[in-house]
Amino acid sequence: MDEYAIEVSGLTKTFGGTFGRGEPHRALGGVDLQVKRGTVHALLGPNGAGKTTTVRVISTLLKPDEGTVTVLGTDALADPAKVRRSIGVSGQYAAVDGNLTGWENLRMVARLYGLKRKAAGARADELISDFRLSDARDRPSRTYSGGMRRRLDLAGSLIARPGVVILDEPTTGLDPRGRREMWALIENLVSTGTSVLLTTQYLEEADALADIITVIDKGVVVAKGTAAELKAASQSTLLTVEMAGGYDRDRLVAVLAEYGSGEPYSHAHSMAWHVPVAHGNASAAAIIQALSESGMTVSDFTVDAPTLDDVFLNLTSTTPDKNEERAA
Repeated sequence: MDEYAIEVSGLTKTFGGTFGRGEPHRALGGVDLQVKRGTVHALLGPNGAGKTTTVRVISTLLKPDEGTVTVLGTDALADPAKVRRSIGVSGQYAAVDGNLTGWENLRMVARLYGLKRKAAGARADELISDFRLSDARDRPSRTYSGGMRRRLDLAGSLIARPGVVILDEPTTGLDPRGRREMWALIENLVSTGTSVLLTTQYLEEADALADIITVIDKGVVVAKGTAAELKAASQSTLLTVEMAGGYDRDRLVAVLAEYGSGEPYSHAHSMAWHVPVAHGNASAAAIIQALSESGMTVSDFTVDAPTLDDVFLNLTSTTPDKNEERAA
């Protein structure tokens, strides 16, 4: 048996302008990806990084310009029908019929997979129970909460007991409780031997679920490894200084930039500033002394090991969120 459930090599994809107008957009610039059997592999990146294009190619919904894709030993470009029969796909938005009950949705999907009426009903019963939807099985799915609809959609992707499940941002729009419930379902899937490729923008999600994380930005892979390996590779800790009273912003940024090992930043309306530092407490002491000599007072400070958020910000080159104020 092959070590990898999914193997991707050299994927490229360029889209033309709308209706033939505008500049072509390179969505993928040579993506390589390997998903080990029985693991969760997270494809992490900001909006527009190429995550969804990658999973659409792997799930045979889109043909690449160049590259190879192998799923469970099958060449996805040469035999896409076989690959479709062996995978389950759940997209960013729950693909359920709101006029059908939860049970009817699952039975319909089972029938589309070719199951006989009795077998389709039995499989729907099984998944309704497994996904804790028994109390709502006979209600129209339009009355379901967002988390329930996502669970129903994931259940539908498992009708044929696929060896590989591809989840494209499965917790988008869910509240914290709904996200935790979805995480538990994903962990249960993997415990039964299923291989999961998960795309996400949530750092916490990748950290909690993934055995391996591939970071993608602007259509290319910029890093790969476990969460611990990615954090260690950042080679810097993060200093947070809490400023007391008024302070000279430009001078503060200049000091942090001079003694830090990266770009200083602060969240909007916060007196706290953050900067990566190369030498931990020694760097912190030097910065605090320099600020004091400039007439600014630090009321508190912390020196923390890098988080996956720090790694993400260092690796990707997207414009920060509008709620973050970054040094020019």
